[in-house]
Amino acid sequence: MPGNNTHIYTRSIPVDGDYDLVVAGGGPGGVGAALSAARLGARVLLLEATGCLGGMGTSALVAAWSDTADGERMLAGGIAAELLEEMHARGCFKPGIHPDRWRRDLHGGVAFNPEGLKIVLDDYCAKAGVEVRFFTRLIDVDHDNKKLNGVVVNNIEGNKYVRARTFVDGTGDAVLANLCGVACREAGRDTPWIMAPTLCALQSGIDTEKFDAGKQQDAVFKAIADGFFTQNDRHVPGLFVNGRDTAIMNAGHIFNTNALNCRSLSQAMATGRKFAREYAEFFRKYLPGCENMQLIATGSLLGVRESRRIVGEYELNYEDFSARREFPDQIAIYNKSVDVHVHDCSDEQWERYTNEFLRMDRPAKGEYYGLPYGILVPAGGWENLWVAGRCNSSDIKVHGAIRDQPACIMMGEAAGAAAVQSLKTGQPACDLDTETLVGTLRAQHCVLPQKSLSRQMTRSARA
Repeated sequence: MPGNNTHIYTRSIPVDGDYDLVVAGGGPGGVGAALSAARLGARVLLLEATGCLGGMGTSALVAAWSDTADGERMLAGGIAAELLEEMHARGCFKPGIHPDRWRRDLHGGVAFNPEGLKIVLDDYCAKAGVEVRFFTRLIDVDHDNKKLNGVVVNNIEGNKYVRARTFVDGTGDAVLANLCGVACREAGRDTPWIMAPTLCALQSGIDTEKFDAGKQQDAVFKAIADGFFTQNDRHVPGLFVNGRDTAIMNAGHIFNTNALNCRSLSQAMATGRKFAREYAEFFRKYLPGCENMQLIATGSLLGVRESRRIVGEYELNYEDFSARREFPDQIAIYNKSVDVHVHDCSDEQWERYTNEFLRMDRPAKGEYYGLPYGILVPAGGWENLWVAGRCNSSDIKVHGAIRDQPACIMMGEAAGAAAVQSLKTGQPACDLDTETLVGTLRAQHCVLPQKSLSRQMTRSARA
């Protein structure tokens, strides 16, 4: 008999499909993986818990991508570059923005219409032949001896079992990997803090001719001095103009939130909506051009920055970042600064953040660092499981740099290509020919400038 705190149940459920690849999570990493694999001929099922693709860029309204170029050339190639160009062609950016913002500018960025990205991703998946299952959650796994056989999913039709030959975890929270028993690092459990999330919001009624984004930080300091805020948080990413009179507002750290705890997430959503109203009033009062700003919507997902990430065959670390290290098996290059947000409102945290992000070791013009294949593969000899996106294998500082959406898309594209290579050759994820993988990604217009290649992935030294 089960104890008072457990309940045991047994149920027969229908088998629903047999796929080459199942991707869990339709955010940037998951979409990148699904598109990559489907274009290479795989039969792909993409599972998404919400009603749209895009994850943080759509449902969470974190509708701005940055650091796609190094001041000389574009670093984000492949699917990430395609999406930027397609969104521009469809008018998803504010009027008058020049393509150099994402093709060339150092630490540049572009905000976009999140509804536009939803439609682009729908169209891309339909064209590639990706089967998308919305409102579907992963709830259990069937695996043995480092090999996944299938997953149990739940939606309006109940529980079903889905078979596949390969799997990619694009959940952001490493849900699939964790259910498989993969070793993971959890914020707050394996670290002394959790990087706080924010609930982003869409604003309208902004006079974009008068609004000056460069004046936001001084306005924050003045409002704090005036006693305006309920929380004296100096770190306010701010407004990112994405249309004729609209902007995405990224403001209000919800400290002490555990994104792996439902009660904590629920409270954070309610707190985030209160912050959204408060910060909207702040902008109306303190920023010229925002006097008539109106709060239109808050995200349906919380803007989670940190939760759970795997321990991979390689763990990208701050020494790699500082050295601007290239890897023979790198599957992407990037140049985002370390962006670990403040953990509280103290002077020490504000100084620490500004040093790391703005002054200390920020990649200069022409500089970048590599993302090796091993950060996508769980350690321990897994045959047919990869991760893509925020749940990659990296230390705290580097994770703060590569958690951004363009990097997640690039990781996803590599994971999808790796899955197809495994299907065709029988090579397991833990022993994939990475020289062949790099060749495939280069053929997909990914930017991979390394001169030296290797058939073996770079691995972390382990005791």
